[in-house]
Amino acid sequence: MNPASFDNCITLTDLTVGNDSHAAIHHLSGSFASGSLTAIVGPNGSGKSTLIKTIAGMLKPMSGTCRIAPDLKLAYLPQQSELDRSFPAKVMSLVALGLWQKRGLFGRYLAEDRQAIAAALRIVGLEGFDARSIDSLSGGQLQRALFARVVVQDADLILLDEPFNAIDEKTIRDLIALIRRWHDEGRTVIVVAHDLDLMRATFPQALLLARRAVAWGPSAEVVTSENMRRARAFQEAWDENAPWCVQPSATVREVA
Repeated sequence: MNPASFDNCITLTDLTVGNDSHAAIHHLSGSFASGSLTAIVGPNGSGKSTLIKTIAGMLKPMSGTCRIAPDLKLAYLPQQSELDRSFPAKVMSLVALGLWQKRGLFGRYLAEDRQAIAAALRIVGLEGFDARSIDSLSGGQLQRALFARVVVQDADLILLDEPFNAIDEKTIRDLIALIRRWHDEGRTVIVVAHDLDLMRATFPQALLLARRAVAWGPSAEVVTSENMRRARAFQEAWDENAPWCVQPSATVREVA
């Protein structure tokens, strides 16, 4: 079954997610259209990374559902801060991890796999880096290598958690070009982002979170001064000691 045949790649229904009985996302409903390019934005602690990890299948809902179109290949790129850069591995081995679903974690890589890895490194501007140790890479070079790992996965749904943090402007421009290429190819791409100017210039759709949706729709309508003010106020309204299902007094207006 072709995932592109579904109007919605991801459907969230009354989704509540958290840890230790404390919810980071409350009663979120909505959908990501197949082939869409969406930024998830919001204040610190608003549930952005929690949502993307839930979509990736790393976190289970407390209640509600997160449904993904069937037979869909997914690629997830975590924040660099979650990676152990001291692990003794070569760039080629890091990128090759993107093939584990095809070959298994301990499978033997074929000549075609090595060609795919070399091509991915060329795409991200790291040609000739395959034998370099990952602990010798700059932050921008490591992020390029991680994007190469996504390239070899050839996924229908691509999830990127804060991919532009602590990297140089040239790398940001190159990675945005690759994201746009994925979008042009009809892939669904969802990115957690902090830079609002970059987000407005790059992402047609946006979800503004403050533990639940403040606004969701076209970026120009979602990321406004008024909505950002409401997001900050909404975030501050939550009582950290409140039961997870209690609703705050603030109201939410969603953008269609």
